[in-house]
Amino acid sequence: MDNVRQDGRSSGEPNDLSGGAAPINPKQVVAAALKRERTRAGLSIGELARRAGVGKSTLSQLESGEGNPSVETLWALSTALGVQFSAFLDAPVQPVEVIRFGDGPVIPAAAADYSATLLSTARPGTRRDMYLIRAEPGEARISAPHARGVVELVVLSAGRANVGPTGSEVELAPGDYVSYAGDVEHVFAALEPGTVAVMISEST
Repeated sequence: MDNVRQDGRSSGEPNDLSGGAAPINPKQVVAAALKRERTRAGLSIGELARRAGVGKSTLSQLESGEGNPSVETLWALSTALGVQFSAFLDAPVQPVEVIRFGDGPVIPAAAADYSATLLSTARPGTRRDMYLIRAEPGEARISAPHARGVVELVVLSAGRANVGPTGSEVELAPGDYVSYAGDVEHVFAALEPGTVAVMISEST
C-alpha cells in the first residue's frame, strides 16, 4: 500500500501508480472504473448492457480488461450509469493515510498537562458525521461503497482492528488514525474484545 504514511505527514500528492513498475494499462483502468460504477449503481452486467444498448459479452470483456473500449461505448455506459465520461478514465487510486499514536504535530497547552494533534482538517463545503464504533472479533463489518467522494476517518480508542479499503486494510492500535476513500468497499474487523473507535464520515 504505497500511500500509507506512518510518520504523521501527508505527501499531499496522489499515488504514483507507476512506482517504477509497469506503466498503467488503460484497459485495466477502464475495467476497474466500470465495475466500480456499476456496483455503486446496483446493476447487473445484463441490466447495464440493456440500458446502455451494448452487448452483454462486450460489457463482460470490458470489465475483465480484455475488451477494447470505444468512445461511443463508454459514452453510452456513462449515460446509463449517470456518471461523467471521465469517471471511466480515473485510475483506481485508493489513498490511505495513517498517523500512529504519538506521531503527527503535537501542540501543548501552556498551563495544563494537555496536548492536541491535528489529524485532519475539513475540506471546504464538506459535511461531517461522527460515530462511536464498538466491535468484537468475529465476522468483519464489510461496507458497500458509499456515495462518490465520501471519505472516512477513524481513530481507534481501544482494542485492535483492521480498517480500510478491502485488500488495503491497516492494523490499528489505540490512538492510531487512518483516513481512506469511503466510496469503495471497505472493512472494519475487530481483532480484540472491546474494540472501540471514533469514525467520521465526510461528504461534500
